[in-house]
Amino acid sequence: MPDEQHPAESQDPADARPADARPAAAPLATAPLPHEVADWRLRVFSLYERVRAAPTPREGHELWRRGRDDLFAEHPASPLPPRDRERFRGLPVAPYDPAYRFDVPLTDEGAGQDRRVATGTDGVVVFVRLGTFELPRLGRLAAWEHAGYGGGIFVPFRDGTAGRPGPGGSYGAGRYLLDSIKGAFLGTRPDAAGVRYVLDFNFAYNPSCAYDEAWACPLPGPENRLSADVAAGELAPPGV
Repeated sequence: MPDEQHPAESQDPADARPADARPAAAPLATAPLPHEVADWRLRVFSLYERVRAAPTPREGHELWRRGRDDLFAEHPASPLPPRDRERFRGLPVAPYDPAYRFDVPLTDEGAGQDRRVATGTDGVVVFVRLGTFELPRLGRLAAWEHAGYGGGIFVPFRDGTAGRPGPGGSYGAGRYLLDSIKGAFLGTRPDAAGVRYVLDFNFAYNPSCAYDEAWACPLPGPENRLSADVAAGELAPPGV
């Protein structure tokens, strides 16, 4: 998804991330036009709105899977190169597993930590750590907010399946769990202690560079790496 910087475009400050840098490959001959990227983002927001309104998480997951397949196959801002869209038959997504759905608070561990990210076009962009999610059986993940434009909450991760060959392996550079600036958000609910976030790894998705290295991808830093396997969500594309 065009959540990342295409090398043929100037970078929106909201696309800089508190993560390791990955150098961009040579630009594609044709980059998505600004109105095409805007339409993609509107469609992603609409898709997640329907997911949150679904009667059950499993039904929401099916909506999400079908909606992303449609976007990847047909939308002009798809991260799939045109040559790959002709043979595209759907994204590799694991069957829904409720064991990977969590309803957890954001603790204050690490809150206020700065992460300064060098970008290709906007100099150094500052992110501030909002806190930490503690996930039973899996470990801890840092949550980040852009200190300038956009704000929001961003949670990338890399787990034990990353780079594993064969069925069940995930993209080696990591995946995204939440990115509210771009619509990828499953909601919250109030409780006596504050707010609990829905973190569902069944909705984890690959960055755009998993499908085309011409995209410059933000990668999970050390605070967003899990040693446990997360056998859920979008898997490694064929041939990756």
